[in-house]
Amino acid sequence: MLEELQVLDFVIVELTLYLDTHPGDQDAIQQYNLFIQQRKKAKKEFEKQFGALTSFGYSYSLAPWDWKNAPWPWQV
Repeated sequence: MLEELQVLDFVIVELTLYLDTHPGDQDAIQQYNLFIQQRKKAKKEFEKQFGALTSFGYSYSLAPWDWKNAPWPWQV
């Protein structure tokens, strides 16, 4: 699951760089939005199984605070 997120992140970064120089490419914008949607779904599934992927306001926490209990990325 973590590898899938890494692949999606790579594609999103590459599309972002492309769109910086080709802002009018509607197909690339559509692909970007599709990959963002896929990443959100993959992140939600990852966090359901392993806990928060990131901190600093990007992920919800269960009660009690569970950030310290989640596995580190290399432990997944």
